[in-house]
Amino acid sequence: MSLMKHLLGASAALALSAVAALAEPAIIYDLGGKNDKSFNEAAFNGAEKWAKETGGTYKELEMQNEAQREQALRQLAEAGANPIVMTGFAFGDVLNTVAPDYPDTKFAIIDMVVDQPNVKSVVFTEEQGSYLAGVMAGMASKTNTVGFIGGMDIPLIRRFGCGYAQGVKSVKPDAKVILNMTGTDPSAWNNPVKGAEIAKSQQSQGADVIYAAAGGTGVGVLQAAADMNILSIGVDSNQNYMHPGQVLTSMVKRVDNAVYEAFKEGADLKPGVNVMDLKAGGVDVAMDDNNAKLVTADMSAAVTAAADKIKSGDLKVHDYMSDNTCPAGTF
Repeated sequence: MSLMKHLLGASAALALSAVAALAEPAIIYDLGGKNDKSFNEAAFNGAEKWAKETGGTYKELEMQNEAQREQALRQLAEAGANPIVMTGFAFGDVLNTVAPDYPDTKFAIIDMVVDQPNVKSVVFTEEQGSYLAGVMAGMASKTNTVGFIGGMDIPLIRRFGCGYAQGVKSVKPDAKVILNMTGTDPSAWNNPVKGAEIAKSQQSQGADVIYAAAGGTGVGVLQAAADMNILSIGVDSNQNYMHPGQVLTSMVKRVDNAVYEAFKEGADLKPGVNVMDLKAGGVDVAMDDNNAKLVTADMSAAVTAAADKIKSGDLKVHDYMSDNTCPAGTF
């Protein structure tokens, strides 16, 4: 009898292993959809990279409204998806509620820390990448005035703005940094018309370089800047290609790598907090053929020097989320 139990137990274990091996990973995109050319699209690119390399398939859901968050998570968990990756801080509270109900499912969330034994939290040091973008903006500006347009007004986005302002003022201490947010609810991520309007307002105040950290709204900012013949800075994905010669750089946030690694780990995904900083390649500024003519040798040298100091710890960029203040101005 004990031998039979042992054999049955071994068979059950093998069956469970087979199910785990066959489980599809899944991704849920935040509002704005996977074709936002920014944050969500970076996540999509990571999923696609995994699929092309492995020949595997994955499930995906695009959010249409806030009420769908919990429903989407439970739907994928019930369908056996593992792991389930979600993009955006707004999934935090819902995941904290749902994760304990599916202890055998692994979850990964980007831009928020959720303390559950089956959750991997991936966060980025956006202030470091934004600092480098600020160095470039400060050196490129001819009016001594630059702009920042955020999406939803939350501390995370003010972290981008504060890091950017610090970078600007590191090369031009007397520079003016104009800060505007698009809105106070999730619709702020997908309003390119309003983004363009704010960009025009900032240009009328003298801004000749505008950094957009606003998801799909940023597409309108970059378009307006190009129309006004001033420079812009993209975010999350490399957006230099959208207006070659007019996008100074893009503060790339390797959301694609976070999704790719989570899918690669599969059901063996390791819970805990993963900080993707400049040293780890989590953030950077994009240099390519599309912005090569805009980046001077002095600018490139300044960015390299600042990056080296940040990586070594000699330069610590203030993190707005640590105390909601910014040494470079009111944010």
